Amino acid sequence: MDGRPKITKIEIREFEYTMTNMGPDTVSAQPHYKKGSSLKVRTFALRIMTDIGVVGEYIGGIAADYAAFPMFVHSVIGRNALDREAIYTTAKHGVRHYALIGMSQFDIALWDLAGKFFNAPVHELLGTYRTSLPGCVSTNVGDEEPDGLSTPEAYADYAQACLEQGFRAFKIHPPMERPVEWHVATIHAVGKRVGGKMDLMIDPFHALATFGDALKVGWACDEEKFLWWEDPYKDGGISAFGHRKLRQLVRTPLLQTEHSRGVEPHVDYIIADGTDFVRTDPDYDGGITGAMKVAHAAEGFGLDCEVHLSGPARRHLMAAIRNSNYYEMGLFHPKTTAAFQPPVYLDGYSDEFDAIDKNGCVQAPQKPGLGVPIDWDYITRHTTATVTYP
Repeated sequence: MDGRPKITKIEIREFEYTMTNMGPDTVSAQPHYKKGSSLKVRTFALRIMTDIGVVGEYIGGIAADYAAFPMFVHSVIGRNALDREAIYTTAKHGVRHYALIGMSQFDIALWDLAGKFFNAPVHELLGTYRTSLPGCVSTNVGDEEPDGLSTPEAYADYAQACLEQGFRAFKIHPPMERPVEWHVATIHAVGKRVGGKMDLMIDPFHALATFGDALKVGWACDEEKFLWWEDPYKDGGISAFGHRKLRQLVRTPLLQTEHSRGVEPHVDYIIADGTDFVRTDPDYDGGITGAMKVAHAAEGFGLDCEVHLSGPARRHLMAAIRNSNYYEMGLFHPKTTAAFQPPVYLDGYSDEFDAIDKNGCVQAPQKPGLGVPIDWDYITRHTTATVTYP
């Protein structure tokens, strides 16, 4: 393709979709299973247009991300869309006071654009390491429904079902309001049922009130030989000192840095001995450009870097990262095994419960860019607001 693509227009669409048998959780702010209920969810579609017709696209992000676009977006109009590192640096400066929000989604769409320009999937531009990605079930939070994840035994039953489906790993998201004894009982129930047959993890997502409660959960993980535990207690995942102390008292490896933003805070956390595994997310850490910086930094310290959640961009990332173990799929539930994603991906793309192959893996997309066509007719029909720049 001749010429270099100059950015001419940026379009942001807010649209909504409905999740069935789901309701809001007023305690955790995390949608959870509620039989017979439905929940409207709003998300965003981003398009970066160029003067040669190549378009970069991305589905994801939240309202706060796009609210930050005016901090940098006018400075990129007219620039070469292939100058991703330069645009990353410009955007990072523009949103430095706003926790780096907004730049991530723009960067991901630029990678999609570059892949289309060069007629290659994003993971090839990054440098492919593999294309088959081992899947891990990441559960929805617990609930109060009799047929849901309402008891430790229900989690054990579901872990068994996931093992039989072919998954290699199972991560527990317990209900936020339950006492620490409930968390401990769930760890043991799942460990006794499928321990040694699949890798096990737990993520209390900061539900535990005290450092002492976190210790009790960690010691239970030790007994059941969990592969890792995440975000144990209510510091919000940001105290490297607190998690260093946990690492001194618990053998189970910690996975932290989901709530760090960008490569520098991740490296600071590693140097402070606050984590064993490193977490990155392209929507949080400056897009694909930023997430790759985090992965390579972790590799420099000899640590693994786990990509947060699922989606086309995450598949490309993991395909290009050697030091990563599992593709996180979810948030699944025995009664709602659909992924937490809008129904806009075409060509059979799926991150749902039955998406893994006989080896328990999903495949990295092979078409140009992010490699998954988007149903723009659906998005147009469900659009609630549109903003364009300039």
